[in-house]
Amino acid sequence: MKRKEFTGLKNKSIKDLEKLVREKKEESLKKKMEGISGKDKNLKNYRNLRREIAQALTLIKEKQIIEELKSKSEEVKTK
Repeated sequence: MKRKEFTGLKNKSIKDLEKLVREKKEESLKKKMEGISGKDKNLKNYRNLRREIAQALTLIKEKQIIEELKSKSEEVKTK
């Protein structure tokens, strides 16, 4: 994933990122099966897919943590 694509992911919502992760996991499974069967000898594609999945999952977790912190800070302000 290129830097511009990664910064584009930062602007997406959590639901969009989760959808992207599901799609990438399906694609990753297909690439893995092709690699095992010998149809696809380019293993970099599989490695790049795993990296993209990890990056998207990291962004999801970051956004969840930020939302939790915002909700906690709002609770403190109301008390």
